[in-house]
Amino acid sequence: MTTPKRVSDFVVGATVLVVTIVVVGTVLWLKQADLSGKTRHLLVRTRDVGGVALGNPVVIRGVRSGQIESIALGERGWVVLKLGIDRGVPLPSDPVVLLAAASLFGEWQATITEATALPADRELRAAINESRTSSDTLPGAVLPDIAQLTTVAGRIAGDVAKVADRVQVAFDDQAARELRASIRNFSRLSEQLASTVQLQSKNLDRISSDVQRGLTRINAAAANLNAFSSRVDSATSGRELQLIMANSQAAAKELLAATTHLREVAEKLDRTEGRLSSAVSQADSIFGKVNAGRGTLGMLVNDPALFVQSDSLVRELRALVADVQRNPKRYINVRVF
Repeated sequence: MTTPKRVSDFVVGATVLVVTIVVVGTVLWLKQADLSGKTRHLLVRTRDVGGVALGNPVVIRGVRSGQIESIALGERGWVVLKLGIDRGVPLPSDPVVLLAAASLFGEWQATITEATALPADRELRAAINESRTSSDTLPGAVLPDIAQLTTVAGRIAGDVAKVADRVQVAFDDQAARELRASIRNFSRLSEQLASTVQLQSKNLDRISSDVQRGLTRINAAAANLNAFSSRVDSATSGRELQLIMANSQAAAKELLAATTHLREVAEKLDRTEGRLSSAVSQADSIFGKVNAGRGTLGMLVNDPALFVQSDSLVRELRALVADVQRNPKRYINVRVF
């Protein structure tokens, strides 16, 4: 038979064994140990980890795919994180790791994303590029958490308060009056500017109309020039231009001959004019002498008795002619032998 001492020893040993198994299983469950080999490990290189701790989740495209297994300081002050993720989860192209707060209660996570999906933050992108290496280690960086943003917002609020105080000190009653005067001046300036713009708009309309008419005339002149060019082209192709040039040369020769003839005629006219002037001078001298009563012609022209006698002689001749017509036999006697 089994003694009571042996039974108690067996119970104690079984209890210790069960407790050991439970403790080991609990530790492995809490550490999420990979006993089946379904986890692969990735190394992340970053300058800082922020509030990241062991066991924080690793998220890919918003899905938890692993956890942070270790955090250690590396060479030259770099921090190296060891991530354990499921082997069946594919990594994005050109992966980078962002360490950021997951909630307002201080929980952090590591997010694996593409480099092209990074926020448009120059400092963040510079930190990612600085942490890149030629090995399989992924580059990482820390996103600002709520506490940092709150601190920055507080600092900005303090700066705004200081600026507001300075504005309040600078903006006294005198500044308010000057501001109102400036506003009134600006209003008058706006009215003057509006009237000027309205006046200039009319001038611009008139100028645009003139420009439009000018363009129309230019287009018409261009069309005429084009037609003239076409005519010149057709005339050149039909040997009409050569004929016109030949006729022009002949006309030029004839014009030269006519010009020479006109020059000779002009010279003859000059000589004739001299002679005519001399003749006019002589005639004027003669008419002056006649008018003065010198010479026979002058005496005949200026003697009134000669005019009277000539008039009486003409009357007597007329009376004689009339008498001859009435009595021709008195004056003409024809005898036939």
